[in-house]
Amino acid sequence: MSQATLSRRRFTLATAAASLALPSFAQTAWPTKPIRVIVPYTPGGFTDQMARLVQIGLQTKLGQPVLVDNKPGANSLIGVDAIAKAAPDGTTFGVVIAAYAANTTLYPKLPYDPRKDLTGVSLMGVSPLLAAVNMDAPFKTARELIDYARANPGKVSFGSSGNGSAAHLTTELWKSLTQTYMIHIPYRGAVPALTDLMGGQIQLFFDAPTGLINQAKAGKVRLIGVAGDKRLAAAPDVPTFIEQGFAGFTGSTWAGMLAPAGTPRDIVRRMSQEVANIIRSDDTRAKLDAMGTIPAGSTPEEFDAFITAETAKWGKVIRTAGVKAE
Repeated sequence: MSQATLSRRRFTLATAAASLALPSFAQTAWPTKPIRVIVPYTPGGFTDQMARLVQIGLQTKLGQPVLVDNKPGANSLIGVDAIAKAAPDGTTFGVVIAAYAANTTLYPKLPYDPRKDLTGVSLMGVSPLLAAVNMDAPFKTARELIDYARANPGKVSFGSSGNGSAAHLTTELWKSLTQTYMIHIPYRGAVPALTDLMGGQIQLFFDAPTGLINQAKAGKVRLIGVAGDKRLAAAPDVPTFIEQGFAGFTGSTWAGMLAPAGTPRDIVRRMSQEVANIIRSDDTRAKLDAMGTIPAGSTPEEFDAFITAETAKWGKVIRTAGVKAE
């Protein structure tokens, strides 16, 4: 056998061995089973809406049924724990919101380790919170509210969807920034808080844009500011708090997809790409604009970094304000 023939055979064998060693989507043939997306909240809320926005698109792209599995309870801990403890085989993912980052500080003992048991897939969208006040309140702008609160400590009450929620922590951050004292009234969800805002039992409520925009259009609440760095397409007439002189003040809820730690990296990246493509499509972007949500679609590494930053930001607010879990 000639040296040239021997060299060619060695090259062929080496190439074949290398191809076997390198994972690929074709070789793993993922997915071969239905995919479950756990939502740690009840159907119909922001988290559930975001999961269902990508559900149909994922089914089309991946060629397998995608099932949304709602597991509410314990401020999302039950559902997140189910994601963390699922088999890391690419059949289970989950969608979480800002409370996921806050819970790391809010709860001294979590049933899961967010750094070891879970990994980011993609940041899906960010919803800067809107602030709304009761129509009969003695203030109609953010500046008037601050002036009134300073002159009447403890007479302004604000609602939230629960202790440690994005609405609660964003208002605590604003209180700290403006050096005001307002009373927190926690509710079990956004709907009862909004109902009491319209009824005058509370005077202020920060929340995700969707519900507040609809009620403002109906003349039942007054919008006084956006806790983001730019105005929302769904509410173009509402100025940001930064525009109104509250420099650096932002607060939002957001939705992002997680996977159990140990899920093969090529599967995580594939899912991240598919989610990003759906989120950035014209049809989905239009739906997100109507919800007051800014489309994202990040890489897994970008989402992990985002979660780290959010955990630090809200951890500081929780410790400063002395927020305790319910």
